[in-house]
Amino acid sequence: NWGTQYLERLAIFTKAIKAKYPNIKLINSSGTGPDGDRFDLLNTSLRTTKADFIDEHYYKPADWFLKNAGRYDNYPRNESKVFVGEYAVHADGKIIGAKRNNWQSALAAAALMTGLERNADVVQMASYAPLFAHVDAWQWAPDMIWVDNLNVYGTPDYHVQKLFSTNKGTDVVSITANDKNLIGQDGIYASAVTDKNTKELIIKIANTANQTQTIDLNLDGKKKLKAKATVDELENNNLTETNSLEKPNTIAPKTTTINVKGKKLNLVLKPYSFNVIKIPFNS
Repeated sequence: NWGTQYLERLAIFTKAIKAKYPNIKLINSSGTGPDGDRFDLLNTSLRTTKADFIDEHYYKPADWFLKNAGRYDNYPRNESKVFVGEYAVHADGKIIGAKRNNWQSALAAAALMTGLERNADVVQMASYAPLFAHVDAWQWAPDMIWVDNLNVYGTPDYHVQKLFSTNKGTDVVSITANDKNLIGQDGIYASAVTDKNTKELIIKIANTANQTQTIDLNLDGKKKLKAKATVDELENNNLTETNSLEKPNTIAPKTTTINVKGKKLNLVLKPYSFNVIKIPFNS
């Protein structure tokens, strides 16, 4: 799904489909990677033809994910939307099998996903891949869920994906430091949403630094926040740590409560941690 031949044939298919089904949204490929000549050709051409969705794929090292948390902050807001159709961190290539899906890969994915969430008006869909693998028969190894013939366990990436998907909210709100998005300053990445159905302010923060960090949040806004918040925390001091069939919950969410003092929230973020803070508010 790339090259000039793809674009030529895509135009024929698009014209025929839109003529008969004008309300269908079409997802068009931008190739197998997020940069380079192939991506530039397809992305530019598809935007010129006003494609409904452009499908981006990335399988990259953890550092790439950390550096690209702000990738969509400056994308055009009123043009083609983005579907991140395949993505996963590829950890150290010397690591074999299920151990490649470790805490480093999950934490880097969480950092990038704060950028996907912050730009939900542009990135309207995202899909982790690949999903399943058998411990005795696999082709590559960033798979989210691993099985044998009798058992199953979720990787650290599984827990990151679940925390995002079950806390997606309904409206994006701003979270900044010095009027800038949090895209790696001092190793901190963050996004925030409100949920009008559950009546919660939901803040997601990844601390990718190797030290504890204390953050004071000023919770400006019209909502009257309640005095207690819950925190779902994923953390481990060892970036190469994994889950396994024998120890499926080595890295899994732990839930605690913290106090909210008016419009102030003090957070103590452990090294190498991802945190989802949910603060109820009155309607």
